[in-house]
Amino acid sequence: MTPIPFNKPYITGDELKFIEKAMSGRKFSGDGPHTQLCQDFFEKNYSFTKAFLTTSCTDALELAAIAADIQPGDEVIVPSYTFVSTANAFVLRGAKIVFADSNPLNPNIDVSLIESLITSKTKALVPVHYAGVACNMDKIMELAENNNLIVIEDAAQGIHAFFKEKALGGIGHYGAVSFHETKNVMAGEGGMILVNDPKDVNRTEVIREKGTNRASFIRGEVDEYKWVDKGSSFLPSDLIAAFLYGQLIHLDTIQSRRIELWKHYYLELKLPELERYFRVPVIDDFSSNNGHIFYIVCNSRQERAGLIAHLKKMGILASFHYQALHQSPFFRKQHDGRVLPFADKYSDCLLRLPLFFELEKPQISFISQCIREYYQST
Repeated sequence: MTPIPFNKPYITGDELKFIEKAMSGRKFSGDGPHTQLCQDFFEKNYSFTKAFLTTSCTDALELAAIAADIQPGDEVIVPSYTFVSTANAFVLRGAKIVFADSNPLNPNIDVSLIESLITSKTKALVPVHYAGVACNMDKIMELAENNNLIVIEDAAQGIHAFFKEKALGGIGHYGAVSFHETKNVMAGEGGMILVNDPKDVNRTEVIREKGTNRASFIRGEVDEYKWVDKGSSFLPSDLIAAFLYGQLIHLDTIQSRRIELWKHYYLELKLPELERYFRVPVIDDFSSNNGHIFYIVCNSRQERAGLIAHLKKMGILASFHYQALHQSPFFRKQHDGRVLPFADKYSDCLLRLPLFFELEKPQISFISQCIREYYQST
C-alpha cells in the first residue's frame, strides 16, 4: 500500500486564481482587498465583532497580550498541555505563567482547577480548545467575570468549531486562530485575532499597525498618520490573504470531508474489545466536532513508542503532540512544583493519526487494522 503521511495540505485549486488577482491589482502589502475579504468572511459567517488577519496564530496571541495590557508581574493561567506560543506570548510581556492541568476526559484545561489558581495578581485566563473541541466557556467566563479577568481563547485549531452555538474564539475578550498548513484551512503560515469587545477594536487595530493610526488615516478619520501607542507589524501580505481566501470559499466542503473521515476512525476504533488498550477522543455535549485531529490515548509512553514504530513499518506516519510545558527545560525551574498528572499523561500517551482531506476511508480502515494487530500481538 502507498505510504500514508501524517498530513497533506489540501489545495482547492482556487488559490492561484486569487493570488493572480492580487498580483494584477499590484497591492501586495497588508490590509489589501483579499485581507478584507477574509476578515469579512469570518465576521459575516461567525458573527465575530472584529477579525484581523495576522502573520500567524503566535502573532495573534502576542498582539492579544499587548492589547490586554499584560504587565511584568501579572499572572496568566495557561494549560500546560499546549504549544509553546500559548505561554510565550505572555512571557514576552513579563508575565508569570501559572500552569493548569488538563481534564481527565480530554486535553482541554480542567476548569474545576482554575479558581484555586487565581490570586490577586491574576490578569488573564487562556483556554486552549484542543483539537477544535470546546472548553467549558460558560464556567470560564463566569470565573473571569467574578474575578475581573481577561479571557484570551487560543482557538488555533478551532476553525468552524463551536461551544453550544457560539464560534470558538468569539466568546472571550480576544481569540486567536491559526492558518498554518496543518490546519483545516490554511495559508502555509497565517493567523487571525478576534476582538470581541467593541471598545477594544480601535486599540487592537493600532497595535497591529505598529502602534500607528495608519488605518484611521487611510479611512479619512484623522488628518495625520502618527505613532500613538505601542505596537508591532502583525499584518500578513495580501498574497497570503489571497491564498487563504481560495481556501475559505471551500470551507463547507473541507469541513464535511474531515468530519466524515473523523467519524470513520471513530467507527473503526471505538470498540469494546479495544477499550483496555487505548481511549478514543471524548467530545462534551456542549462542543461541536470540526474534524481537526483524531487521536488515541495509549496506556503508557513505551506502548505508544511501540505503536509508532509498528505503524511506521507499515508505511503509516503517526505523531505524538505537545510536551507538557511545566516540564520543559525553559520553565521547569520556575514551576511551583504542583504535579499535573493529566498534562503528563497526554504528553506521554496521546498519539495523533493521519487525517487530511485526501485521505481515503480504505486507508483509515488499514490504519485501524494495523493498530488492532499491534495490540493483538503484544
